[in-house]
Amino acid sequence: MLQIRNLRKSFGDLQVLKSIDLDVNKGDVVAILGPSGSGKTTMLRCLNFLEKSDGGTMLFDDQRVDLARVTHAEANALRRRTGFVFQSYNLFANKTALQNVTEGLIIARKMPRRRAEENARAALVKVGMDDRADYFPSQLSGGQQQRVAIARALAMRPEVMLFDEPTSALDPEMIGEVLEVMIDLAKQGMTMVVVSHEMSFIREVADKVLVLADGVIIEEGSPQEVFTNPRHERCRSFLSKIL
Repeated sequence: MLQIRNLRKSFGDLQVLKSIDLDVNKGDVVAILGPSGSGKTTMLRCLNFLEKSDGGTMLFDDQRVDLARVTHAEANALRRRTGFVFQSYNLFANKTALQNVTEGLIIARKMPRRRAEENARAALVKVGMDDRADYFPSQLSGGQQQRVAIARALAMRPEVMLFDEPTSALDPEMIGEVLEVMIDLAKQGMTMVVVSHEMSFIREVADKVLVLADGVIIEEGSPQEVFTNPRHERCRSFLSKIL
């Protein structure tokens, strides 16, 4: 479904990603781990064209692009096929949960308001927030705001969901409610690429784990393989701190 080859990205003299290869099959949940500064977030942002890659290719089903030379139109077409959930919720403070979800449908997708609201309410039901549709972000907990952010991405009907440490900004008691939504999505067959250090979640739903360090993938395999028998010393050292 999604194939990345030789993805590279630098910021000035700092090479953040060095020849990253990634394969994601339809329905896969791919978890990305790694120490701070390893390039995890940059990798996701390059996949969604929030950052311009310096090199590499992307094959999304039958659409192939040169990541360094991708046009604005090509990037927009590919971006429409993905949903992105950020660490911070990025909700509009002056709009209700429903309005936050409908905004992109109306503005970016040019969807009629009535249809946009129907899609938005269906997405809010999926994340268990339909009873908070008329609440403003200030009236919601962090976990509830993140669930609205997930609904906003789901409403766009993405083929792949990209999650960038979606629970890292949450208090511990709110993490579970967001992970439950993500587990339900995985069980429904949603293709997902997730940057997270929530190990119980990864063990339960991930089909593949990638471990990044210093801009390269140092370990790749099933959760069982990576967590119980890592081959790379750098990976063993990292996992010893989080397992």
